[in-house]
Amino acid sequence: MSILLNPSFWFNLRPGSMSGLSRNIFIGLIVMLIIAGVLFFIAKKRKGAYRSLFASLYNFCISNTFIAVLLLFFNYEVVPFFSAYFWYLLWVIIMIWWIINIILKLKKIIIRKKTQVTVDEITKYLP
Repeated sequence: MSILLNPSFWFNLRPGSMSGLSRNIFIGLIVMLIIAGVLFFIAKKRKGAYRSLFASLYNFCISNTFIAVLLLFFNYEVVPFFSAYFWYLLWVIIMIWWIINIILKLKKIIIRKKTQVTVDEITKYLP
């Protein structure tokens, strides 16, 4: 665990390839992103208030799957600059930023849906 806190681990431009367990976990993450992408693709085709949210989640899954496959390829081929571990750190930071934006979008959709319900409740009594 102390190796993760060492800057020379993150910024080593020739880190070598991943171990077997970490590669299998990373491949499992890629498979989970693909499955989630397929589910969000199906969900975004349906009509509803959350359609744009599912489209954003689909874009998130597909984009991050592509980036993860590239990172895995560069690590497998031991490409000196592109297999460095700081790319994984940067990728995780961007994923967190993207998820925060999706959560903010979800909050806007929920607020819009609540106001629509109150407007519908008021207008059903008006002639």
